[in-house]
Amino acid sequence: MTDATRTRTGLKMVALLELSKGALVLAAGFGLLTLLHKDIAAEAEELVRLSHLNPASGVPRVFVEAAAKLTDARLWMLAGAALGYAALRVVEAAGLWLRKAWAEWLGALTGGVYIPIEVYELAVKPSWARAAVLAVNLVVVGYLARELWARRRTDSASV
Repeated sequence: MTDATRTRTGLKMVALLELSKGALVLAAGFGLLTLLHKDIAAEAEELVRLSHLNPASGVPRVFVEAAAKLTDARLWMLAGAALGYAALRVVEAAGLWLRKAWAEWLGALTGGVYIPIEVYELAVKPSWARAAVLAVNLVVVGYLARELWARRRTDSASV
């Protein structure tokens, strides 16, 4: 496999990952819209009970209280934010698929922003899931940074 083929394959894999993140957030945004005009606190309590958790304890209580504060306007705002995030991920995925430098920069920067947060979360409450998310993000950001570096060397050599 040549370096160019490996680069195309790697960028397409990252593009598919970003596209799937966008699709997941878009689905969550549409899911929020299904809660319009409903008693969200009651829905949250039912979800907590179905999860066999005590709605009066710790995190479940905070979840139910937060749900009680959601208004239709806030649901629309959250759904709009989800749409914006999903659009950013889709644009990034398209740019990566087409091997655009701006998309590599966007992916490296937006992925890199999460690394300190993920490290903190892993340190505070270690889990395999948190470690896996951090590992995937480090691989993606490292790969995109390496591709940008290689592109820069190639561009400067051709000048």
